[in-house]
Amino acid sequence: MDDNHTLKGRLAVVTGAANGLGRAIAERLSLAGADIVAVDLPDKLGGLPDGWRAEGIDLAVDRAEGELSSLAEELGAVDIVIANAGIVPPWRGMDVLDRREWDRVMRVNVWGVAATVGTFASALERSGQGAVVAMASINGYTAHPKQVLYTASKHAVIGVVRAAALDLGPRGIRVNALAPGPIATQALKDRVAARHATGGPSPDDALHALADDTALGRLATPQDVANAAHFLASDAATGMTGVILPVEAGLA
Repeated sequence: MDDNHTLKGRLAVVTGAANGLGRAIAERLSLAGADIVAVDLPDKLGGLPDGWRAEGIDLAVDRAEGELSSLAEELGAVDIVIANAGIVPPWRGMDVLDRREWDRVMRVNVWGVAATVGTFASALERSGQGAVVAMASINGYTAHPKQVLYTASKHAVIGVVRAAALDLGPRGIRVNALAPGPIATQALKDRVAARHATGGPSPDDALHALADDTALGRLATPQDVANAAHFLASDAATGMTGVILPVEAGLA
């Protein structure tokens, strides 16, 4: 691996690291040489790879900001923060919104990203090469029916990233985001199956239809997203901040 892509000796904090895209990203950064601090719900942290540090933090609760701040202070200097933790709520029309669901999703998807970036700002500055990669979505700049809550939360994430890039750039910290399209994670398969159970298309038909809408004729994979996160976190992207990078196999 060339010097621009190696992460040897760097410390990466990854939220939502136990499963899905967060796990794929953490594994990719680890493969590039980074030491991993995996942050996720306390009951999700079993079975992490040897050498990873596990930190159980629920970003939906009031004490989360203090717990993040304590972790940042303890670590001292952090090179990479992947603000990935998020919730994908079920499909809902505008006339059946759930206030409690709305509050929880916005707290994790938006406040969770902003609080993670903010509480680690000083640790990232101490690194001298701090890089943040947040998890946005193509729903951050487009919309789909019955996804108003998720769409609103990801539009807000893009706003947080662009503002944070301006606030933290003078401190030598880069802040970028990924905007994945549909990724064939277990979470997507579960949502498609749930929709099928209420009269939607079969899971196979739904996934094939999503793939057919892309320029590459396939869905982007967790590995595609992880590779893009590695790029943004590495020295290969030192001239980039405030960027929202789509990873969707040519969907947008």
